[in-house]
Amino acid sequence: MATTAAMNGAFAAGHEDKHPKGLYVLFATEMWERFSFYSMLALFTLYLQDPTDGFGWTAEKATTVYSWYLAFVYLSPLVGGFIADRGLGYRRSVMIGGFFFMAGHLLLAFPTVLAVYAALTCLVIGNGFFKPNVSTMVGNLYPEGSHLKDRAYNIFYMGINVGAFIAPLVAEFVKQKFGVHPAFAVAAGGMLISVSILWYFKEHVKAADLRAQELLRSKQAGDAAAVTVDAPPSEASQQQDRVDRINSVSDSKRVLALIVIFIIVIVFWMVFHQNGSTLTYWADDNTAWDVTGTISNAINPFWIITLTFPLVWFWKWLDRRGKEPATPTKMAMGMFLTALSFFILYFAAKSGEGQAPTAEQLNAGSFRVTERSLENLAAQGMPADVIARIKAAKDEKGKFVVLDKKFSKSEDGAMTGQQNLQAALGKVLGADAAQHTPAIMQNGYIFRVSPLWLILAYAVISLGELMLSPMGLSLVSKVAPIRMRGLLMGGWFVATAIGNKLTAIGVYWTYWNQSSFFVILGGMAFVMAIVLLVLLRPLKKAMPGV
Repeated sequence: MATTAAMNGAFAAGHEDKHPKGLYVLFATEMWERFSFYSMLALFTLYLQDPTDGFGWTAEKATTVYSWYLAFVYLSPLVGGFIADRGLGYRRSVMIGGFFFMAGHLLLAFPTVLAVYAALTCLVIGNGFFKPNVSTMVGNLYPEGSHLKDRAYNIFYMGINVGAFIAPLVAEFVKQKFGVHPAFAVAAGGMLISVSILWYFKEHVKAADLRAQELLRSKQAGDAAAVTVDAPPSEASQQQDRVDRINSVSDSKRVLALIVIFIIVIVFWMVFHQNGSTLTYWADDNTAWDVTGTISNAINPFWIITLTFPLVWFWKWLDRRGKEPATPTKMAMGMFLTALSFFILYFAAKSGEGQAPTAEQLNAGSFRVTERSLENLAAQGMPADVIARIKAAKDEKGKFVVLDKKFSKSEDGAMTGQQNLQAALGKVLGADAAQHTPAIMQNGYIFRVSPLWLILAYAVISLGELMLSPMGLSLVSKVAPIRMRGLLMGGWFVATAIGNKLTAIGVYWTYWNQSSFFVILGGMAFVMAIVLLVLLRPLKKAMPGV
């Protein structure tokens, strides 16, 4: 159990204009945990659809499982935060979560559907114990009202994205060299490093591992220590002023304000977490490069790493001039940027959809016959029985022969995507194949656009993410009543869970045009940005000084 003296020491360290060592311990702990998490996520939906190494599922089925997994992953912190608050403790909870994570990633190394569902269960439990409590520990390193918290969460968030950046690169390398199941096992190794770091450097985070009751008992002593350390009187006064202002608001108003924020960011997570499903499909199918969609999962963390410190410096520069925006204002800016990123993808998709494939492109290209393709073919007069046969055709393992299967040039170069599609259609349609293949190829042709569209869209949404996700974590840490901090940190992840379940809108990826899909999601984000802008004034009253 952490002592009051240890807590005061952490508060004093946080009161200087530099961050305590515990922040970097938690940075490394989270970095390796996210390495394991995003290694799995980068591989997951494409693995489920892979007809050879995976299970040959359709994009719709893979997206549905992905959305349920993410929903439970981010719902579980509500329980994990509550258990930690009520006596288990934050560091101990994080350690328990780490061991469940390891078990889950190892189970994915076994090629059975049962192992997949058992693995997902372990990963959900692991995240419940790990995620809210490591985030709460970051906030507990700093005094109440500290102006360093926003920047601490930005730095901590960069740790998340260092792991997330490395993950798909390593996962793809191991997958290409050794196979997809060893790649899942590598994720367990990252989790082992994470747990080891937290255990070895536990003294540096001891003061942050404070249960809610200890914080309540120690608050007065902590506040007193904060004004007696060797810090400029003006800073101590400003910090105490921030504490007094937020404490002047009733707990109920503070909780209600946080709930409003939670509701608004649901849309952000619904849009943002398309990165593991539809944006991965877009990168794999519609982006003109010679890498798989797995690699595209490194683009977002690359931008986070690139943009974090310039953004932290910018907020610090504004803070010194008394012009740093309030946290809710930053979040509204983030929602506008999220909308803009999907409008960029809308124009990318529109440009691709407007291309009529030439004979040369059809000969060298890739093909995917989706529900959207079949609807177009039906509208063009293709017989219903032909379409029904394409929809129903499965092999002896229950995998689709044509529907939603990608036909590309074979690895040995012996057959083109067109030849592979023709062969599959011959098996399904028999003598009718020759008559209908040209129209099927036209409607199944996968257009490809410059990767700069996707890279630019990720740059914009990454900047928006930096104004939303770490700001949200910081907001909960600053606004939540101390006795409910772990619970409300879990509440942030409940909002994330709901948004992640709504990523199931991705099931329409193969029904709608990609441009329609992107503009609908961009429009949703834009509407919520306007709502947040309208609510800024009442939110600031309920969250003074943040």
